[in-house]
Amino acid sequence: MKVLVAGCGDLGTEAGLRLQRDGHTVVGLRRTPARLPDGFERLAGDLGGELPPLPADTDAVVFAAAPGERSVAAYRRVYRDGLARVLAGLRAAGAAPARVLFVSSTAVYGVDDGSWVDEDTPTEPTSATGQVLVETERSLLDGPFPATTFRLAGVYGPGRTRLIDQVRSGTATIPAAPAHTNRIHRDDAAEAIVHLLTRVPAPARVYLGVDHAPVERGEVLRWLAEQLGCPAPPVGADRRSRGGDKCCRNDRLVATGFRFTYPTYREGYTAVLAGAGTRHP
Repeated sequence: MKVLVAGCGDLGTEAGLRLQRDGHTVVGLRRTPARLPDGFERLAGDLGGELPPLPADTDAVVFAAAPGERSVAAYRRVYRDGLARVLAGLRAAGAAPARVLFVSSTAVYGVDDGSWVDEDTPTEPTSATGQVLVETERSLLDGPFPATTFRLAGVYGPGRTRLIDQVRSGTATIPAAPAHTNRIHRDDAAEAIVHLLTRVPAPARVYLGVDHAPVERGEVLRWLAEQLGCPAPPVGADRRSRGGDKCCRNDRLVATGFRFTYPTYREGYTAVLAGAGTRHP
C-alpha cells in the first residue's frame, strides 16, 4: 500500500516509519524533505501554500499537520486550507485513497466540568482554534473520500518534556482548582494511526486518542517531582489548564483491538525519563 503522510513532523514521521516497517510505501510531504528518513519517497511542499503534484496511486493518506503557532490564522492556513489543498491535489491526480485519516484534537470539546467525553459528545469548542478544527473535520468527513478523524489529547514522549523541564526548573505550579488532563504517548499515537489505517477493516468516522487514565494535573506534577527527586510544585493562582476539565474515553479505539504500550502517564513518563525513543526533526 502507498501511504501519503502530509505533515511529517515528529508524529507523522514516527507513523510513517511504522508503516514502512509493516511493508508499506511511504510518501512524505514536508517543506524540508531532505530531513525525512531513508526509504521515504520525498515530496517538497507547504501545506500552507503551494503543493506539488500528488501520486495518482495513493492508497491512503495521513494528514498530520502541525501549525507553527497557536493562532486562528495559522490553524486555518495549515488545517482547513491545507487539507483542502491535499484533497484537491488527490482529485486532480485521479487518486482514489481508501482512507484519509486526519489527526485532530480533543480541543474540539468545550467541556469544562470534569465530565466524561466520547466520540458522540457534541463538538462545541470554547476557542477559535478549536472551531477551525471542527470546520476541518466536517470538510473531510463530508468530502469525496472515506475518512476518519483521530482526536488526540496532549501528546508527550521523546523530546516533548515540557512538564519535566518545568518540574526540574521549579517553575511548575499546580492549579488552585483541580482539573483533569488527558494525554497519550507519541509512540501509542503513531501506532494507533497505523492500526486504524491498515488493520481495521471498516473504521468509524471518529476516534479519541487518549490513554486509560484521565488524571488531575497536580497528580502528574507531584509524581514527576518524586521521580526526579525535586520538591513538589506549589499551588499556583491559575484555576484551569488550557484544555479545560474533561475526562476522555478511549473505549471505541480499544474495541478495535488496539493495545497501549503506555496505558497511563506513569509508564509513559518512566520511558521518557529513561531516554527511550527518538524525537524526529
